Amino acid sequence: MKIHEYQAKNILREYNITVPRGEVATTPEMAREIAASLKTRVVVKAQIHAGGRGKGGGVRLAASPEEAFEAAKGIIGMNLVTHQTGPEGKLVRQVLVEEAPEIEKELYLGLVVDRSRERECMVYMASEAGGMDIEEIARTAPEKIVKAAVHPAIGFSPFQARKIAYGLGLDKSLSAQFSNIARSLHRLFVEKDASLVEINPLVITADGNLMAVDTKLNFDDDGLFRHPEIKALRDETEEEPLEVEAVNTGVNYIKLDGNVGCMVNGAGLAMTTMDLIKLAGGEPANFLDVGGGASPEQIEKAFRILTSDPKVKAILVNIFGGILRCDRVATGVVEAASKIKKKLPMVVRLQGTNVEEGRKILQESDLTFEVADELYEAAQKAVELSKR
Repeated sequence: MKIHEYQAKNILREYNITVPRGEVATTPEMAREIAASLKTRVVVKAQIHAGGRGKGGGVRLAASPEEAFEAAKGIIGMNLVTHQTGPEGKLVRQVLVEEAPEIEKELYLGLVVDRSRERECMVYMASEAGGMDIEEIARTAPEKIVKAAVHPAIGFSPFQARKIAYGLGLDKSLSAQFSNIARSLHRLFVEKDASLVEINPLVITADGNLMAVDTKLNFDDDGLFRHPEIKALRDETEEEPLEVEAVNTGVNYIKLDGNVGCMVNGAGLAMTTMDLIKLAGGEPANFLDVGGGASPEQIEKAFRILTSDPKVKAILVNIFGGILRCDRVATGVVEAASKIKKKLPMVVRLQGTNVEEGRKILQESDLTFEVADELYEAAQKAVELSKR
């Protein structure tokens, strides 16, 4: 789960990490009032779940309350397009108005889970090239990235902070501040079930202090039941509407850019199905895992989500009946298709428990579909139908 920058900074404050003073505004008038109360030069920043806001015109400096008003007037309501939003962009509904500190140097500091190591662990990543995307740094100047692994059984150790500080070339006068920030990030990561903690940039101010000028926090959805205070920060207007509906339905759905809709049970089988669609020359329109215990009602809702995507030109239903019986899936598909006006060509592959019963339910329905016994055959047929 993603949250807004201003929400992330409030959490950093809880962990005694210094961030700029500021508040959120939903109108230009509010932005002017906040700027006036801060009594300093401010920066007005669009609050959307995407990076690259500055390049898209979503971050503007203001030397006075009136300039803050004009900046907010230009940002609030705009459709902000960045490299992370895609060409469709995101509507800006609010801005963060905060003090703009005098900056001597910009750094990058993040904490992520490194799944490429022999044993999964948290890894600090830091760079002198602050203000840039870490992916861009890794691509163009990997030597500028400093890493320090944190074993989950041992936890944070001061030597890791010293290693990073040395790699960043920090003055000794900043070592204690930096160590406290590194320790706090680790505690935040563990206590809040985070999946990403990123400060970019972490700046050295003109008065010789460290400050988190921008930050990004992502949280593990599976850990939200332990953190109602984090779950309450969810902004559904920033998420794909079909994905929000899927969460409320209890199925796993991620919208993609293709035109072959997939309904599968099991994440591994879903990934395989998507790979085979691409191998057959097509593009999957989604990841949709209805899980092992879905009811006909859930399957019906999942089918509605799938067909609500205007890009979908053909549907591939690929079910292996284990815990989720084939007849239950067939019942849900028939019920959903009979209530939906949008008729799309469909390929169905059923294998496993009650497969004959499932096929009989489909055959006795009014649905028009093609049957496939082999998975790659099903993918080929679905791709062919999507191109007609």
